[in-house]
Amino acid sequence: MPSPRIAREYKDQTVFISCTIQKWYYLFDRHNRWEILAKSLEYCQRHKDLKIFAYIFMLNHIHLLAQAPDMSRVLCDFKKYTSRELMKNILLAEPHVAELFPQKNGKFKIWQETNCPIIIESEKFFLQKQQYIHENPVRKQYVENPEYWYWSSANPTQPLKITNGFE
Repeated sequence: MPSPRIAREYKDQTVFISCTIQKWYYLFDRHNRWEILAKSLEYCQRHKDLKIFAYIFMLNHIHLLAQAPDMSRVLCDFKKYTSRELMKNILLAEPHVAELFPQKNGKFKIWQETNCPIIIESEKFFLQKQQYIHENPVRKQYVENPEYWYWSSANPTQPLKITNGFE
């Protein structure tokens, strides 16, 4: 069973990661929240050597097939930045939604702590996880074909830089 968090030993390894919103609340489908996720990942690509092989942004979670010199740090920074930006967005657009994400210290907790990382050790497993990611909105019956979901590496017009192939 995969560990719930990214271990520091995952340096330079290709990893399948899932990040989920607390209580599986549908959060991303409004108020430009998918753009917040994309902006943060773009920053990590430019400044933290994040390579994204496949991704999907769903309504309440994301999946990444990615690699970085320090994936633990990248994921921590990604979650920290997006939590702050998402909460600003929520407080402006839907303040009542903030009540779903309380924490004892008066702050808010957007993301679940677990990331369910799985190290990708073969090209076959890589392709299996890539297909799983791309088929996600099809399985949910949001679209008929993976390339129709805009926030997916399956879509040729999606905004993120995608690294091809298994490393």
